[in-house]
Amino acid sequence: MSTTVERDRVPKQDRSRATRQRLLEAAVACLAEHGWAGSTVAVVAERAGVSRGAAQHHFPTREDLFTAAVEYVAEERSTALRELFPAGPADRRAVVGALVDLYTGPLFRAALHLWVAASNEDQLRTRVTELEARVGRETHRIAVELLGADESRPGVRETVQGFLDMARGLGLANLLTDDTARRERVVTQWADLLARSLR
Repeated sequence: MSTTVERDRVPKQDRSRATRQRLLEAAVACLAEHGWAGSTVAVVAERAGVSRGAAQHHFPTREDLFTAAVEYVAEERSTALRELFPAGPADRRAVVGALVDLYTGPLFRAALHLWVAASNEDQLRTRVTELEARVGRETHRIAVELLGADESRPGVRETVQGFLDMARGLGLANLLTDDTARRERVVTQWADLLARSLR
């Protein structure tokens, strides 16, 4: 009898995980497309193809849903970034380009909407600040590894952080217009600067 129960439980757990993932992906897409004001739990549930009740079972509040969604995609992007360079430190131009891509896609757009909402909502601000600190530390750690940077040397940590800050700025510039051509030139220049300063 216990084996029957176990067999029944596994598909239910799989369905639950799949529902949760669909909700997270739908939340990020809604946030990127409609901003905070247009991204309600009902809108996300509809886009994910689940009932509002199912959405609230997984995420009791709107804040739970959207902070979890941005964190989920940030983790996915970190994993994808590591998988681009499985052998570790790589060609700096390729690494710089991949890191800049983190800030010019839908994740950054969604995160930006969440930051704007958090600047006006105290309850959300604490959660988003904590999330952003965690994501920022992880991105910095990945950048250091992939660039082969030695942070024991004076100025290296600040150089890597300056590059990430610049990448965030490129993401902002890309929000209103397609900034691809200019971004390519900036990425090439920064790869050059990092090659000289991190050797």
